[in-house]
Amino acid sequence: MPFGCVTLGDKKDYNQPSEVTDRYDLGQVIKTEEFCEIFRAKEKTTGKLYTCKKFLKRDGRKVRKAAKNEIIILKMVKHPNILQLVDVYITRKEYFIFLELATGREVFDWILDQGYYSEKDTSNVIRQVLEAVAYLHSLKIVHRNLKLENLVYYNRLKNSKIVISDFHLAKLENGLIKEPCGTPEYLAPEVVGRQRYGRPVDCWAIGVIMYILLSGNPPFYEEADEEDYENHDKNLFRKILAGDYEFDPPYWDDISQAAKELVTRLMEVEQDQRITAEEAISHECSDKNIKDGVCAQIEKNFARAKWKKAVRVTTLMKRLR
Repeated sequence: MPFGCVTLGDKKDYNQPSEVTDRYDLGQVIKTEEFCEIFRAKEKTTGKLYTCKKFLKRDGRKVRKAAKNEIIILKMVKHPNILQLVDVYITRKEYFIFLELATGREVFDWILDQGYYSEKDTSNVIRQVLEAVAYLHSLKIVHRNLKLENLVYYNRLKNSKIVISDFHLAKLENGLIKEPCGTPEYLAPEVVGRQRYGRPVDCWAIGVIMYILLSGNPPFYEEADEEDYENHDKNLFRKILAGDYEFDPPYWDDISQAAKELVTRLMEVEQDQRITAEEAISHECSDKNIKDGVCAQIEKNFARAKWKKAVRVTTLMKRLR
């Protein structure tokens, strides 16, 4: 059945599990995320491959809310740099969300495989992300979990586009938002400070991504006592609140002033003074090569497991009050 035939509030018109298996072959789980399992699915009649996200209702209210939210948001959007919704099935026990399949690699992995890249490569990635986010923001949608791991090459061709994935934390901005969520190292100061927030949090996260792509280092990182997560995150959040980052040598020595200026404007501490995604699109970066050492820095810093895991931070934020 085409998506949209089942309304999320309908208690009667559930799909039967056989409707899913009659149309698709679900392979083995290829990835487990915070709220769901991800499969590679093949449509039986066409042989086309898709991504299937399965949410189990028994896993709790947050899981059910995440699934419903992702369905609502994805039904609203159509953009070349956003993975498109293909199909939805809601059974009594599960939500099945079928999406376009991106066969390329995460941007992170692509960089490591290249061994070198240019400021122009970073500009190309950031421009596509900005265009997708400007589109989302025009619909008053806040992604709330932009990070390197959610940026994927659509295919393995040399000039593949970038697509944004993972919309289960995305939210319509009907008034400012209160609930803190996301991945700690990408959180904007207003989220850390428990202020009301909106679309500017996505622009801050793009600034963090751009900083990482240009230098190989995260802008905010607390090295000491990494196993002591509570104190580690307290110190991390203090740095974020203060906007305590620098363009440290030697990593930033060869980066253009224009690129530094854009990072600075995206990572403006005051959200009402932060550049918008639409405004940021017009900025230009140079095409010179970045030092080979940047790739080594990325590999060193992003092998850390906590940078590879998305987390909700509501509990953590309460603990830090």
